[in-house]
Amino acid sequence: MTVQDIVRDQRTDTGPAARDRVLPPLRIGPFEVGTPVVLAPMAGITNPGFRRLCREQGAGFYVCEMITSRGLVEKNPLTRRMIAFDADEYPRSMQLYGVDPVAMRTAASMVATEDLADHIDLNFGCPVPKVTRRGGGAALPFKRKLFERIVRAAVEGANGRPVTVKMRIGIDDDHITYLDAGRIAVDAGASAVALHARTAAQRYSGTADWSAIARLREHVPAGTPVLGNGDVFSAQDALDMVARTGCDGVVVGRGCLGRPWLFGDLEAAFAGRPLPAPPNLGQVATTLRRHAVLLCEHMGDHKGIRDVRKHIAWYLKGFPVGPEVRRSLGMVASIGELDDLLATLDPDEPFPADADGPRGRQGSPGRVVLPEHWLDDAEDETVPFSAEVENSGG
Repeated sequence: MTVQDIVRDQRTDTGPAARDRVLPPLRIGPFEVGTPVVLAPMAGITNPGFRRLCREQGAGFYVCEMITSRGLVEKNPLTRRMIAFDADEYPRSMQLYGVDPVAMRTAASMVATEDLADHIDLNFGCPVPKVTRRGGGAALPFKRKLFERIVRAAVEGANGRPVTVKMRIGIDDDHITYLDAGRIAVDAGASAVALHARTAAQRYSGTADWSAIARLREHVPAGTPVLGNGDVFSAQDALDMVARTGCDGVVVGRGCLGRPWLFGDLEAAFAGRPLPAPPNLGQVATTLRRHAVLLCEHMGDHKGIRDVRKHIAWYLKGFPVGPEVRRSLGMVASIGELDDLLATLDPDEPFPADADGPRGRQGSPGRVVLPEHWLDDAEDETVPFSAEVENSGG
């Protein structure tokens, strides 16, 4: 049976036999990983410390925080600091954001000539107003010709390094773009396409429409991997997504917040092995401390310990930890203080049965903020005015 036969069966067969099938390794350009999993770029989250923690759990492609093409081209200091990888991190995956084909080509060329990364992912999925109001992120694929120019510019600039595209279903239910965008991206040279199965108007609310992932898999040539994103909060979710859609791998974002061991679960699940037992509170505390140490090594003690604070509520979700301890952990100021507070927890407390599910802010659906007259002409390839003035790197 060919891989295509397996994928075709998985689209219609959602029973136990389908969920137990083992997927082939995920290949993006010349790079291959045994576990078909990608860590989604998340601002303020997917820094080198967090990526190392996740890589210690299981194999996959681990993508850094979003980098603006303009910030890279103009050698913005913050942008350069954000381009950081561990010495043993391979392949090094970078996500670029941009709306100007010229800037995107130059940025991708810099990645290649300066050996900044091995793989470039293009962000066409961000739904936040500060991005869409300037025509970026999930707003941009509506402009088909401009979208094509940007993807092609990145592919040409990357000079053989694989370029992938991450996108959403569309702007809203009246402006669906993903099938056209998938075809255009592949024709322009993209090595893979990933679909967050929500519209920009949904943001992170409601339920992802996995059927759109299945339609994209049918629409894109079989040789190009299609990755599914949205509502993967457990290994079973990942197996179900693959079984129902035929996608070639999954992209994990919010599901791993406070749960980096999810990548170990995914590695076991996709290899057909039994899942590891869920961690008890003592094991969670050990992982939390490891996260804090890695952040301090990357950012320095002061910034690192402050940065780990936002992760603590995610790690402790569902555990019977008193409000006073939670409050103290939320203001922790040193590794020593963190150790003292973690020592007060009951290490034998089992992992809560209801701790799986959505993490982070889900928000509510709403109107997508767009540039004036953005929806008047899908063929207009004019670069949005001032869309890349901010060059902070994210």
